[in-house]
Amino acid sequence: MKGQQGSNRISSGAIAAVSAVVVAVGGGVAWFTTHSSNTPTRPNPSGRIEQPAQPSTKQPANEQTPNVYWLKPTDKNVTLVPQPVRVASIRPNQPLEAAFQSLLAGPPTDATNSTTIPKGTKLLGLKAENDEVHVNLSEDFTSGGGSTSMMGRVGQVVYTATSLNPKAKVYIDVNGKPLDVLGGEGLELQQPLTRESFDKNYQL
Repeated sequence: MKGQQGSNRISSGAIAAVSAVVVAVGGGVAWFTTHSSNTPTRPNPSGRIEQPAQPSTKQPANEQTPNVYWLKPTDKNVTLVPQPVRVASIRPNQPLEAAFQSLLAGPPTDATNSTTIPKGTKLLGLKAENDEVHVNLSEDFTSGGGSTSMMGRVGQVVYTATSLNPKAKVYIDVNGKPLDVLGGEGLELQQPLTRESFDKNYQL
């Protein structure tokens, strides 16, 4: 009888001990679950710092400043004087095209400079490539004026065409054909023309 009571006491004691362990483990699991939800996010193991995205910066148009050349009277003759034209270019030939449009429009009415390019002359085409500038003008370019007028307008075209590349060779066409002789007085043009050859062969 005593043996059975002892056995019952042992069994009850063992059950109580096991229950205590289960309660302890359950409490630990609950504590871990509660605190693990509040654990801060671990840093990037690679250690790389992410930079904020930079706004895309679009390249501005390539701004160039060709010159338009006018004629200015001096004591004994005339001289070529530049006037800058700022152009935000998108196409390769756009700066010189804009310069020639200004040239053919003529100087401002209040300007002291002048032009001998006949009114109504139009730019039919322009191409600048490989140190060469090809300028195609309407037939109005050849009308009117004496030899000084003819040389003056040729100089305006040559110097304006080479304002971005002073060493370039200039080819002048009228209605798509090379201009060999200009005007009634027969001013012969030896093409291609350069600033150097113009200054040497044509005295303003």
